[in-house]
Amino acid sequence: MPRVSIIIVNWNGRHHLEECLESIAAQTFRDFEVVLVDNGSTDGSAEFARQRFLWVRLVELEQNTGFATGNNQGFAQAQGEYLVTLNNDTWVDPAWLAELVRVADENQAAGMVGCRICSHADPDVIDSLGFGICRDGMSRGLHRFRRFSELAPVPPVLDILLPSACAALYRRAMLEKTGFFDDDFFAYAEDTDLGLRGRRAGWGAVLASNAKVLHKYSQTGGSFSPLKVYLVERNHYWVAVKNFPPADLLQLPFFTLQRYAVQAGLVAGASGSGGAFRGSSRKGELMGAALRGMRDAISGLPACLAKRRQIAAKASISHEEMSALLRRYPLSFRELLTEANER
Repeated sequence: MPRVSIIIVNWNGRHHLEECLESIAAQTFRDFEVVLVDNGSTDGSAEFARQRFLWVRLVELEQNTGFATGNNQGFAQAQGEYLVTLNNDTWVDPAWLAELVRVADENQAAGMVGCRICSHADPDVIDSLGFGICRDGMSRGLHRFRRFSELAPVPPVLDILLPSACAALYRRAMLEKTGFFDDDFFAYAEDTDLGLRGRRAGWGAVLASNAKVLHKYSQTGGSFSPLKVYLVERNHYWVAVKNFPPADLLQLPFFTLQRYAVQAGLVAGASGSGGAFRGSSRKGELMGAALRGMRDAISGLPACLAKRRQIAAKASISHEEMSALLRRYPLSFRELLTEANER
């Protein structure tokens, strides 16, 4: 059996697959398999992969099941000790997988290992060095849009709250305890949810800063689409309800209002995501998507509370320890919204 299973979920991304898969083929670490889950693509992705990349295990689904379920379908086929999620719109450095495995092997308490994810257009511009989290459950890559070369020297391994599933390694031993992604999320914030479940279960998370990945921002979901707004708005509430300690959860309405106030200020000043909103020709659709997201988050509360009880039954750290962990990796609303969130 391979040590590593790389799972790639693809939906109409044929134009990304060649670069992504060729970069995987060039890895110096060879003990891996690739499971490509095609989410009902209509652009010939599956046929292209089948003919061009014979070494890839192809899982064809009849319809788009989203990032979460697509990865879960890949997990069902994967055999590796380590499970690596990778977006289809990425290029990975030849030493990427070797570095991920080295860091995972040397940090047995870590259930998750993140990567240095930078812009495909400018490899010095950061997409994510692990995630930070807001007081309402919103999350985003830390140091996004900063230049890696301008940071203080970054050690080869550093502690993080959780990694971006754009490119991350998960230990099978952790997933056997926590489960993989929550199918109900479809896409967006599913990695935050999984990461917090892993931390509550007592697993650590580290970043392998020399495991380099280049990412094309929001090539599948769109940078500011109504669908993305809906999913992010709905899912971040579910993240909080499932994983936040009681004291933090009780403050959720207050911090939700605070985020809306920051958003209103950015709209008035036409800056960051507020500027993107003002410049959009679909303002009504975007506002409606946010409201639907809030409505559906509330309707999903009974299921979320049941999942919360399951997570609590597997917890290895206290609510107080979890609260302290969330405070260690803060993300302000202004930082979240100053630039449009383009995962």
